[in-house]
Amino acid sequence: MTVYFIGAGPGAADLITVRGLRLIEHCPVCLYAGSLVPPEIVDAAPEGAHVLDTAPMHLDAIIDEMIKAHEAGKDVARVHSGDPSIYGATAEQMRRLDALGIDYEIVPGVPAFAAAAAALKTELTLPEIAQTVIVTRTGMKASSMPEGERLEELGRSGATLAIHLSIRNLAYIRESLAPYYGDDCPVVIAYRATWPDERYIHTTLGGMKDAVREAKITRTALVLVGPVFGRVDFRDSDLYNPDYAHVLRNKGKKKDRIEA
Repeated sequence: MTVYFIGAGPGAADLITVRGLRLIEHCPVCLYAGSLVPPEIVDAAPEGAHVLDTAPMHLDAIIDEMIKAHEAGKDVARVHSGDPSIYGATAEQMRRLDALGIDYEIVPGVPAFAAAAAALKTELTLPEIAQTVIVTRTGMKASSMPEGERLEELGRSGATLAIHLSIRNLAYIRESLAPYYGDDCPVVIAYRATWPDERYIHTTLGGMKDAVREAKITRTALVLVGPVFGRVDFRDSDLYNPDYAHVLRNKGKKKDRIEA
């Protein structure tokens, strides 16, 4: 028996991986985060499967369900939103399973920041503008940030920032980042990326708080910050430059053909 931690993607049901969907279709037990996983994905569970929304459950109760499935020899589809490696609270579950000797595997999913970039038709790394993407969050009452990971430190990089779980901390975000990015730095508020009611607010670091208040957004939103948004004055990369040679293309040949 195996517990499969499956990333369901950011919201659109057809953004789950083929591997993840096939596992859900075959696992007789499906435990899913009901507040963030679309129902169409869970509907793929086989007829007669034990399907349980874990949103109102605590950790011990979730692990108890996995133990029951283990004793019955039934595979478990443990379905999380986005990708399990980012803010998924999967590490504590895996630690419990390690202690219990229960086998598990991880199936990656599309993270929200990547889905938002796709919807915005934006590359998060542009030549000579930004070559680094930082996925982070801000501290809350229940969870502080580790030493060296506060926005005051991360902002020094000038990188593209994907700030999760922080839509209520916009005043702090502006205060921390304005000295490095400037109040006129582009910001995109990605609300429920890829869901049917998705919304993208194009604003600035200085204007984002008012824009979000006007839109009445209080949760399930990603804050994207950086000069890459809306920039068209970047130079072409060397990847397809005919004067740049690399292992698969000789310098100066514009129409190389690679024989298999």
